[in-house]
Amino acid sequence: MTSSAKLLALGSERFVSLTTFRRSGVGVSTPVWIARDGDSLVVTTPASSGKVKRLRNSSRVQLQPCNRMGKVAVGFSPIEASAQIQDDSAVVERLGDVFLAKFRLEYRILMFIERRAKDGQKQRVMLKITDDA
Repeated sequence: MTSSAKLLALGSERFVSLTTFRRSGVGVSTPVWIARDGDSLVVTTPASSGKVKRLRNSSRVQLQPCNRMGKVAVGFSPIEASAQIQDDSAVVERLGDVFLAKFRLEYRILMFIERRAKDGQKQRVMLKITDDA
């Protein structure tokens, strides 16, 4: 299986461990929802998240299947990829529909909780993940 095919296969997972990298090169892993959009994967996250900050310095990411708590699947080597921050409102809305189709009620609940949070709804961005080969 090619690296691109392995990457796209992760789109069928519910959660992946997304590793982004600090300027020092140290990786920071976070469990995230993942969805497939054509030939790329997408992740939704608040615009103010650490992931976004780290991606502004380096687009390099690694992905591995994991559970909701971030425990990585045994025997699965990380897949190297690149992530681009998508913050255009039309793109974020369209990709939000991709998440809604996959996660349905869970995604609606997350968005409802964010709207009700003390700070109001956080601005969200999408991370478009592609094979860097």
